[in-house]
Amino acid sequence: MLPEKNKLYIISLLLVSFLAYSGFIYKSLPFKNSAISEESIHGKILWQQYNCNACHQVYGLGGYLGPDLTNAFSKKGPAYISAFLKDGTETMPNFNLAQNEITALIAYLKSIDKTGSADPRTFTKNYDGTIEQ
Repeated sequence: MLPEKNKLYIISLLLVSFLAYSGFIYKSLPFKNSAISEESIHGKILWQQYNCNACHQVYGLGGYLGPDLTNAFSKKGPAYISAFLKDGTETMPNFNLAQNEITALIAYLKSIDKTGSADPRTFTKNYDGTIEQ
């Protein structure tokens, strides 16, 4: 058995090492925070306000009545999305959105589209449980 003084010394050394290592890790994160436009943020707020997630999915998460809109901007384009939001359809009601709201929602969909794909069927599952696109 180690004397009490040695135990305290080892515990102190481990604690200092842990704190130093934690500080090093969190100062050198590889994450790059991309600049999000105010219009895109406004679009996200509208997305939540109008409860679009109840019917539509983003990144495969959300409702199942409407399509997944993660890559709608690159697949359909802003003109198609704008027309759809202005008039609605039989299955999607017309929310009587103002033009600035439509523009903000399109900016939000464009920012989501830049982040990648949402179709989990195209992902590769690794042995350790992670996935790759």
